[in-house]
Amino acid sequence: MQNEINAAKRVVIKVGSSLLIRDGALDKQWLTGLAEEIKTASARGQQIMVVTSGAVALGSAGAGLDRQTMTLEQSQAAAAIGQIALTQGWQDCLADKGLKAAQILLTLGDTEQRRRYLNARRTLQALLDMGTVPVINENDTVATQELRYGDNDRLAARVAGMMSADCLILLSDVDGFYTAAPETDENADLIREVTDVNDDLLAMAGGAGSVVGSGGMVTKLQAAQIAMQAGCHMILTDGRGPHPLSRLHETGRATLFRATQNPLAARKNWIAGTLQTAGQLYIDAGAAAALRDGKSLLPIGVTNVSGNFERGDCVQIMDCDGSEIARGLTAYATGDATRIIGRASKEIIDLLGFDGRREIVHRDDLVMNQEGE
Repeated sequence: MQNEINAAKRVVIKVGSSLLIRDGALDKQWLTGLAEEIKTASARGQQIMVVTSGAVALGSAGAGLDRQTMTLEQSQAAAAIGQIALTQGWQDCLADKGLKAAQILLTLGDTEQRRRYLNARRTLQALLDMGTVPVINENDTVATQELRYGDNDRLAARVAGMMSADCLILLSDVDGFYTAAPETDENADLIREVTDVNDDLLAMAGGAGSVVGSGGMVTKLQAAQIAMQAGCHMILTDGRGPHPLSRLHETGRATLFRATQNPLAARKNWIAGTLQTAGQLYIDAGAAAALRDGKSLLPIGVTNVSGNFERGDCVQIMDCDGSEIARGLTAYATGDATRIIGRASKEIIDLLGFDGRREIVHRDDLVMNQEGE
């Protein structure tokens, strides 16, 4: 299990409310210990993102509200109050370790509506490139009962998939997934590794989470499904007590939900087999040869555009004979793509008035026909 963590280039750590909040306040001693471990991971070259709960719990305690009887509007107000203290706590503890924090608030729509998904992905990528630690939370102040996640387990998995993370670590108040509830069944066994979240496993799960948190074991299995489909391993382990990642390394006590493919392969399978195409890019022989060599598609190699597509849509890539040789996610909508085809990438800013991506389809977003079969 430690191999999966150490080999990961990009890691998402999800922190539950029950770990962060003690007697209605932020447990800064615990958070300081985790910040030390994030610093260690960053020092060995890993990019770390945090998905944190706690805003509603902090805000409700500060406002004297009962979480069990709060209305939706009161929960949103509590989130607005608590988010300030939650973000400040993360910023202070990470800054003490020489790390810079950045706050990101996401809603369900940000991970499911294509344009917002792309904007969130680019922002997070820019923050990682700048060496910051993005601290992500669900935007409870605007979420509605019908559209909200209701827990950050699945949000963490969506973020892991969106950012092609290699490993998602759920720090919780349980040390893994059991065959039965260990607090009531002395014969319950810890399942060390899972390669398929099937109906039998889902039947074992159930019940609500802690009083402070809002997620349960079912949501953790749902998070595992999302992560594994994106080629991301997920580790469920006990986060209680100081330095939970170090303790995981020492004891290995956790459940590993093992993905069967890496994030890039999963992403390319998604492009090849799941997305509907919205248009075509016709390319010259030189561009076709470059794609076969594993390179990106540049505007200069595109001869024509057809269809009506937006940035991030899947398009067919056609060779000189009009045959589809690849498909991929375009960095430009139809209008902008039409203006830059056949031109050098350095001309994009003059042609469009903004400095867009130099590739019209990046190689990580492109699948050759033989790769998708």
